[in-house]
Amino acid sequence: MLAAPATILSAAVTILTALVLYYSMFVVGRTRGRVKIFPPAMTGHPDLERALRVQGNTVEQVVIFLPLLWVATLYFHGWAPPALGLIWCIGRVLYGIGYMKEANKRGPGFAIASLACLALLVLSVWGVGVSWMAANAV
Repeated sequence: MLAAPATILSAAVTILTALVLYYSMFVVGRTRGRVKIFPPAMTGHPDLERALRVQGNTVEQVVIFLPLLWVATLYFHGWAPPALGLIWCIGRVLYGIGYMKEANKRGPGFAIASLACLALLVLSVWGVGVSWMAANAV
């Protein structure tokens, strides 16, 4: 099961997710240096506040996304879970780029990532439900 293509692809998406998180961390550090606002300060320049919001919101979303990615991968099977995971990562990058330009430009990226996550929720529920029924069939 661990060598199944979908599992390997979901593992690759998990690594990509970690890279998205590292990049958001890098943007915060770079922005802090550029605007000369250092820890523990969290406010003082709109660019820093946007970078921190992108990072914080991405971390909040990862807590929902990763469990759904793996439940869908293990119980739904196939290419859809890792494909949706890749779409989620793309959405988060677009969210960050949009938000850093101007806060009201974050919507498209947020929508893409949210819809991918919602689809993973549906696949997870479907896959667990079908597996449950198969395991309890008389």
